[in-house]
Amino acid sequence: MSQLQAGLVGLPNVGKSTLFNALLSKQIADAANYPFCTIDPNVGVVEVPDDRLPKLAEVVQSQKLVPAAIEFVDIAGLVKGAHKGEGLGNQFLAHIREVDTIVMVIRDFESENIVRAGSVNPVDDVQTLLTELQLADLQTIEKQQPPRPNAEKEEKVRWDVTLKIKSQLESGQCVDIMTFSDEQLQEVKSLNLLTIKPIIIVLNTDENELNKSVTDVLNYPTFRISAKLEADMAGLNRMERLELLQAYGISEPGLDQLIKITYATLGLITFLTAGEKEVRAWPIHKGTEAPQAAGTIHTDFEKAFSKAQISNYDDFVNLGGWKNLKETGKVRFEGKEYVMQENDVVEFMVNT
Repeated sequence: MSQLQAGLVGLPNVGKSTLFNALLSKQIADAANYPFCTIDPNVGVVEVPDDRLPKLAEVVQSQKLVPAAIEFVDIAGLVKGAHKGEGLGNQFLAHIREVDTIVMVIRDFESENIVRAGSVNPVDDVQTLLTELQLADLQTIEKQQPPRPNAEKEEKVRWDVTLKIKSQLESGQCVDIMTFSDEQLQEVKSLNLLTIKPIIIVLNTDENELNKSVTDVLNYPTFRISAKLEADMAGLNRMERLELLQAYGISEPGLDQLIKITYATLGLITFLTAGEKEVRAWPIHKGTEAPQAAGTIHTDFEKAFSKAQISNYDDFVNLGGWKNLKETGKVRFEGKEYVMQENDVVEFMVNT
């Protein structure tokens, strides 16, 4: 599976780049096997925190841990009129079309030294961003041509979908809440719309406000993070960061929450492999069957798939690996129609 991308977007001066840089610094501080590496000035790969891997490594006595990963993209700041090219609007829209999910960073802190570009109401700022995405999508829709008199069925389906989406956007609604048939969905995907992408809302908050209750903004998953606090912890090791967070009554770094929520929003789960050479988390989409999961390890494995030897993660750790699992009857052998589950530890068997 190709690397999935999450785009950090926001109005000017919301702390978006501070958050991005904190992600970079955190991974360097952790010195993990899958470090955050900068691909270009605004793209980096970050590991998905996974406490299962060290425990699996202890069982199989492996020194190499490879977590799942996501690309984060620090997208050019948005201003009103971005859909018309205002500010860096064209650059913003080009970059956001490439990402799989949108992380909206919304200012929810006070500072006399940082000019506020949006309103004092986070909901209004989210709506500003959504409106620009909706207007950009409307421009895409308005470029579509009606079907020719002798048009094929696909062309007619595409036009019906176009009119349906146009009505939705003109009413101020996003495409992500619409329902489509499988036939229509193929045409929708080809339009590469912005408002069909899943959205996460991050409220960039003063560190002393992190424990305030939060409700989902406009029905999008929403949580609080302090980009400043995360940046301040950049040079600390994990234990030092946890001690500092405890002073604020927080049990988990905000960056870990961001990565995990983004991973889930992308519709991903992880299966695990555990051998002496390496212990690894493999990201796949929910609903992936065993042969396709095997294909993520090596493309030839999908065609040559025979069966999968599977254990639940807890059983694997508690019983100490494959040998004891087999002796206690805790190993399952699954075929081609098996749908992979979170916490599956697997060895794929292939025909040679």
